[in-house]
Amino acid sequence: MSILNDVKKMLGIEPEYTHFDQDIIMHINGVFMILADLGVYSDTGEPFNIITGDETWLDFHEDANLALLRPYMFMKVKMMFDPPTMGSTKDAYEKQIAEFEFRLQTENELSGPIPEIDEGFTPEQMAELIDIIDGDN
Repeated sequence: MSILNDVKKMLGIEPEYTHFDQDIIMHINGVFMILADLGVYSDTGEPFNIITGDETWLDFHEDANLALLRPYMFMKVKMMFDPPTMGSTKDAYEKQIAEFEFRLQTENELSGPIPEIDEGFTPEQMAELIDIIDGDN
């Protein structure tokens, strides 16, 4: 399924209904720019954009952590395209979005070049790892 149709499905819009596609694509691309700011890039190392509407999650990243990316994308697009009218629902979305952003950023920071266990750690690598874990980096 394309990213566009995936988001449309979560918004309750049938894939065949294309009236809002350009609006939704604009919001999806905005979220991809936010993801790039968080350090989550496509396989090419560049920010990702939807152009045709046929792009899939695998086009974005072969190993995309869809458990975080899909709900994050949906909630961000929902807040831009069709925000909840009830304050408590809006607050819940905003809190969940903030948690997803924290997790995506943390996952990205920790998935950097860390040597395999059997390679061992140099003192500099160990200090860098401790800084990352402590949030000093």
